[in-house]
Amino acid sequence: MTDEMSIASYLAQGGVLSNPSNVPPRYRAELMKMMATFVDSELAGAAGFADIINEGPGIKARIAAAKIVLEKSDSAEKVLRIMGEFGADTDRYADHHPWTARLERDADIGQTRTKHDMRLAVFNYPLEGWADAVVMNLLMGSAVAVQLEELSHVSYQPLAEAFRAIQPVEAHHAELAEEGLMVLVETQGAETLQALADYWWPRVAASFGSETSQKFEGLKAMGLRRTPNAELKARWEQAATAVLAKAGMKPAA
Repeated sequence: MTDEMSIASYLAQGGVLSNPSNVPPRYRAELMKMMATFVDSELAGAAGFADIINEGPGIKARIAAAKIVLEKSDSAEKVLRIMGEFGADTDRYADHHPWTARLERDADIGQTRTKHDMRLAVFNYPLEGWADAVVMNLLMGSAVAVQLEELSHVSYQPLAEAFRAIQPVEAHHAELAEEGLMVLVETQGAETLQALADYWWPRVAASFGSETSQKFEGLKAMGLRRTPNAELKARWEQAATAVLAKAGMKPAA
């Protein structure tokens, strides 16, 4: 980067940053929001899944669930460490957020965040049993794959590297959910599970944000986004539909 080139121009031309000291204020604010959303979602997701571990049908399923809880917590820690470099109080994250807090099952908050933290809205809904957790993890796993691919190209290099390291871990969680779904189809039937997919589909879809977001161009100019929300959501819909079809299921109407 030349002395004459402003950081904004540098980022707009595809440049990357690697140190908190040369990050502009607006860029820092958006980056911190992005990281907080990921960390809070991972920790809230892990907390919710932890309560389901002992409902797994057999030792293998319980080990898989416990591994998901462990690895989601580890992924959160990777990104939280970077937040700490920007001055975030990382100790408070583990001890002072109500990660297990959930709303009523029939609450309808759309894309709204709660007062608790920055978790995606979908992580405010409670899991009701093993089958419900598997279906939610399946649909959200497909969404995370799409979202992490987008995030792995952010212009803050340490964060992009962290997201790239997290990608295969989250991909495996989605694979475990698919395996679990196939087992459940054999024991419970696709019709029973379809009701759960119908519940979670719109809530996972909301995690992609507004399709008419006014912030996208600004984030793109800073190298923090590349693909509009509508396109990311469409990619998820295609991938999730294909996975559900293997189990004789379909997207929510």
